[in-house]
Amino acid sequence: MNAPAAGDEHTVPIVSNDDVVRARQTVRTYAQQCRLSLVDQTKLVTAASELARNTLVYGGGGLMRCTVVHRDGRTGVRAVFEDTGPGIPDLDLALTDGWTSGGGLGLGLSGARRLVDDFDLASEAGSGTKVSVTKWAR
Repeated sequence: MNAPAAGDEHTVPIVSNDDVVRARQTVRTYAQQCRLSLVDQTKLVTAASELARNTLVYGGGGLMRCTVVHRDGRTGVRAVFEDTGPGIPDLDLALTDGWTSGGGLGLGLSGARRLVDDFDLASEAGSGTKVSVTKWAR
């Protein structure tokens, strides 16, 4: 992948475990190119990995779009995960630490939210889920 520039968007379909790895690698490349600190790179990649896995496991697959963004003189990386799965019927419950709809630890969504600077979740039962996360260079 070439070095990303502002507005460049890279889309990764997420339909297999290999795609989860590709999504994580794409986010890492963008984070490195935007000169996020190693700690911030790790936080963003960890959040992206959780969200990509959720897209596959709970959403039945979908896609991730990654892009460089600018705001108030800062540069960051935004990753958006979308699926057309069953959706999340109770967003507040889903964002509660320790809650899980499966056999996991219940740290996926709430943990991802804590790891990034901007977090936006939109979902309705029966109509899929869209999660957008952004990490800003310091």
